[in-house]
Amino acid sequence: MSDLPDPSDSTPKNARSLRGAEFKRLLGSRKAWLWIGGIAVVLGIAAGRGAPALGLVYAGIVVLIGLVVLFWIAGSRARNRFWEVYAESRGLELGGRTQLAPATPFLRQGKDRYATRTLSGQIAPGIVGEIGLFTYEETVVGDDGTPETKYYKFTFGMAEVRECAAHMPELYVKRKVGLRALEKLEDAFRTGKRRVTLESEALADRYEIFVGKEQDEIWTRRLFSPSFIVWLTEVPLGKFGFELVDGTLVAFIPDHKEDIATLDRMAAATAAVAQRLLQESAETSPRRADEGEPSKA
Repeated sequence: MSDLPDPSDSTPKNARSLRGAEFKRLLGSRKAWLWIGGIAVVLGIAAGRGAPALGLVYAGIVVLIGLVVLFWIAGSRARNRFWEVYAESRGLELGGRTQLAPATPFLRQGKDRYATRTLSGQIAPGIVGEIGLFTYEETVVGDDGTPETKYYKFTFGMAEVRECAAHMPELYVKRKVGLRALEKLEDAFRTGKRRVTLESEALADRYEIFVGKEQDEIWTRRLFSPSFIVWLTEVPLGKFGFELVDGTLVAFIPDHKEDIATLDRMAAATAAVAQRLLQESAETSPRRADEGEPSKA
């Protein structure tokens, strides 16, 4: 799957592309107007018994509300249709709301968490995985002191890369936040993980990278080859990050993105990271993987 959509691709460009057509179809629906018209007439007659003008106002309000409802229904149908067409055009299986296995810290956030859309299958040549929309919920105290639920939304990609689990049990590459001056202080309170520093200012400006405390330094540096570093700093979508835990790779960007360009690029970026992990794992010979262990000969 390429990073950018094919200009000749007839797939709707985003979830809003079909809303106009769906709204027009609903406006032509006899059933919809029977409901709207029936309610408008009944309410208009009831309200206009003493003041006919008031009855007309009420009837007009009902019609306006009915149009708003039709527009909302059109948007919902357009989103459903977009995902159906996109899944079919990419040869992926479409799924609805579901729970994802809490394989990485990203997937364990919040008091409740779920995927609202999923697309499963071959997200790129040779890479089987999943992309979709993920939400987690947190309960916070509002300004008035009452609890309220906040929804944190992401577009995600997943792939299983079990071959690299023995070489890289944990890897966290996240968008850079905060000041460099505070990194040492933050790391002092970080348990079980250590920061990775590489010879690339562009990479350091964009990402924070962490691995497990016992992770092999040489293998980590081989993974972050010059070409992979250039790719990380130039190609992925803004605020792109990923986590790898025991062979499960999860990539993500903020917000629910329902457009062909972003979904294609998310699939391509997830696959590119997976391919790099698999490539380095394949190039690690048994002798190099067991380096440091006593010989059994």
